[in-house]
Amino acid sequence: MTDRDSRDRKVLVVEDDEDARFLMRLELERLGYLVLEAADGEKGVEVAVDERPDIILMDLTLPVMNGITATEKIRATDGLGGIPVIAVTAHQETDFREEAKTAGFNAYVTKPIEIPWLDELIRGLLV
Repeated sequence: MTDRDSRDRKVLVVEDDEDARFLMRLELERLGYLVLEAADGEKGVEVAVDERPDIILMDLTLPVMNGITATEKIRATDGLGGIPVIAVTAHQETDFREEAKTAGFNAYVTKPIEIPWLDELIRGLLV
């Protein structure tokens, strides 16, 4: 990152599994990020609009609104289109990757996630 470090960065974690969301929040906060959370795609869009995070970690399989649709809505919202969005999912199939790419995701990460690697990816996307 340039002149800002993780303490200045808001990360929105959109994940329906409470335990996974909790662990991601703990690890990201340990690294100094300010973590925002949403448990479904619709709430993720709302939080993105209200809070303007620096980066979004979006699960693909979510209740209410899936991660693909939520990301498309975020991309279509004025002022949010440039926010990097990382797909965080258990799906490794090629069709999910293609759909995520078409929806505008910047990166695709499969679970389980290695946090040091994720931190490096986040920092690279925020340069």
